Amino acid sequence: MRKILIVGAGHAGLHLAHGLLTHGYDVTVITGQSSLEIRTGRPSISQFTFPTALEYERRLDLDFWSALSPQIREQKMFIFKRGRPPVSLKGRSHHGNGYSVSVDRRVKMADWLESFEDRGGKVVIHGVTVTDLDYFSRMFDLIIVAVGHGELGQLFAHDSSRFSGARPRSLAQAYVYDLWPDPDGTENIGWEGVTEEAGNILLIPILTQEGPAHNMLLVDKKGGPMDAWPDRPGPEEQLRRMKDLMRKYAPNFFERCKDAVLVDGRSTIIEELTPQVRNPVGVLPSGGKALGMADVVVTMDPFVGQSWNNSTRCAEAYLESIIEHGEKVFDEEFMTKAFDRFWEFGQDNQMWSEFASTMVEQELPEHLMNVLAAASEYQEIADRWVQGWDCPSDYKSWLFDPEMARQYVAAIMRADAG
Repeated sequence: MRKILIVGAGHAGLHLAHGLLTHGYDVTVITGQSSLEIRTGRPSISQFTFPTALEYERRLDLDFWSALSPQIREQKMFIFKRGRPPVSLKGRSHHGNGYSVSVDRRVKMADWLESFEDRGGKVVIHGVTVTDLDYFSRMFDLIIVAVGHGELGQLFAHDSSRFSGARPRSLAQAYVYDLWPDPDGTENIGWEGVTEEAGNILLIPILTQEGPAHNMLLVDKKGGPMDAWPDRPGPEEQLRRMKDLMRKYAPNFFERCKDAVLVDGRSTIIEELTPQVRNPVGVLPSGGKALGMADVVVTMDPFVGQSWNNSTRCAEAYLESIIEHGEKVFDEEFMTKAFDRFWEFGQDNQMWSEFASTMVEQELPEHLMNVLAAASEYQEIADRWVQGWDCPSDYKSWLFDPEMARQYVAAIMRADAG
């Protein structure tokens, strides 16, 4: 039985750990926090689990929360241009009965870690250094690093050939109750705002440890108008500033959030990160190799809500690669090919992230304004825009190129007229 070590009990690492356990591998997860410490710790930046990722989780019996979570079946997007009314669209999250969910990472990771151990997986609660990995490389057939901060993250060099558009981001998040409902009366709808003057805003129904609530997330470039957190304010002051920023840059978001209150005393977080891509193969002092995954090697811009989508797709790509590799040695060639398998999705996701994150940092191109105008009139276009969040590879076939976008909109208009 092949022995695999996964360092880190995050979204990608635990998804892969469960998948490998299901297929009969001897899997050890080493993590610096127990499930109790995860459950009672600080929150993390929350993300969507889109319909396709949910299906991957269901195949491994990992969708523990859909019956309790707000089921997000529609999304609204607003683009705020200075001095003009916002442009908006509303699209369905998926065809048929599909939906997205968002679950507090503390709930999700603690439940997955406990379930992994209940199923017979090995869990070691301990910090890990590069020296430790060097020692472990003699004990395991494959080491996968799923935690990218500190000493371990430095194993993986930046790869500017795959992605060079890094921009430092400042983020503030709060879990809140008592939002005013969507004006259209739609329950459990996600709101996304892109502002010309400042950054971007997400308002997401979410399942927290205390039950259903909303997640408010503000994302701006470092030093931008919504980077209002250099003094690291306390929870109540952070919430007050977040409301003030929405009042100034996204008034309709403020109207929904003006009476919001924090879920509890551990409902806020402030972070800074820089989107980047790293080499997936880390070389240990003795010459052994470790394979980086998900956020370790591809750090997404948080505004597009794609981090967990990337994590799931990476875990699935690595799972398939490991199974197909059989009893062969897990050498550098295997590691590179496993990452390339994921990168078929990850590269398209980075293109979408780059497009969405910079949408108002320059004058919007004419073809995009035409698409947005058509999306407010034709539901099929709005739905395709929103459903692209589930599979961003679709955008390159119609949205990014001006002529392809024109042809697509014209075809929808002709079909409607006919």
